[in-house]
Amino acid sequence: MLVVDDDFMVAKLHGRYVSAMDGFTVVGVAHNGADALRAAERLRPDLVLLDIYLPDMDGIDVLRALRTAEEQDVSRPSTDALFITAARDAGVIRAALRAGALHYLIKPFNRSALQEQLRHVASLRTRLDELGEARQEDVDQIFGTRPPGSRELPKGLAAPTADLVERTLRDHPGGLSASECAEAGTLSRVSARRYLEWFAGTGRAEVTLRYGGTGRPERRYRWKV
Repeated sequence: MLVVDDDFMVAKLHGRYVSAMDGFTVVGVAHNGADALRAAERLRPDLVLLDIYLPDMDGIDVLRALRTAEEQDVSRPSTDALFITAARDAGVIRAALRAGALHYLIKPFNRSALQEQLRHVASLRTRLDELGEARQEDVDQIFGTRPPGSRELPKGLAAPTADLVERTLRDHPGGLSASECAEAGTLSRVSARRYLEWFAGTGRAEVTLRYGGTGRPERRYRWKV
């Protein structure tokens, strides 16, 4: 990894965060854009921790220059970028996304927040390396941007029944158990439970536990989209 920050102490701190993690190594540190580009050319890091505010150029221009260099040299391995910056302007965040940043951490953040993102980057790279032909499910997990409720129905579930269960839940904003949903929708309890669990798994319904006289918790489902 290459750490790029104009503040020497901040760069040193982030370097310590990185070095404390298994599988991560800081191969270089730069404090301005020009040095960052030269270091990236020489070291070919897998990931750059990149600040927006640099003395000679902003971090987004650095990332764009890295992408241009990769396009001009097809043998050059690609470098991912994680922005670590105090910039909060939505336009800057949008520009970072369009430039190809994997994520964007706003300062100040703690050690665990950075390390969580680093683990995510490592997991993402591993998953991409292992993929041959991707399924839509794989793509959704990698990009993580598809709306939760937009997933296709899995095999064995039918759209008309899913619509019926959705309407039933919407009509009961206080929530229903699988048995109550089955009775209200004229379904079998097993069938209602399958659809309710699918809605919960896709984020369209939330599940709470209610304890009754039997001592066993009852799962209750409430529509939340």
